[in-house]
Amino acid sequence: MDPTEIFGFAGTAASVVAAFVIVRAAWQIKTAEVWRGEAEAQKTRADRLQDDMNEIKDRLTRIEAENRRLVELITTLDPSRIRSGL
Repeated sequence: MDPTEIFGFAGTAASVVAAFVIVRAAWQIKTAEVWRGEAEAQKTRADRLQDDMNEIKDRLTRIEAENRRLVELITTLDPSRIRSGL
């Protein structure tokens, strides 16, 4: 085998290896981008759910306060209705 043929094969092998390395690096970068995008989407969803939960808590607090006020009003009007379960 001629030394130039060996260099030719080595050059081809190096090109194949380099192409493989580039393809693998691109795949890893794309995978990282996909996971980053998914993480951002999940964070956005979690933030939205947290905002919804905070709104529900605030509404519940207001409803409880209104209920207490209604019970006070009913009690002052007809205390026996409170004891009998309205």
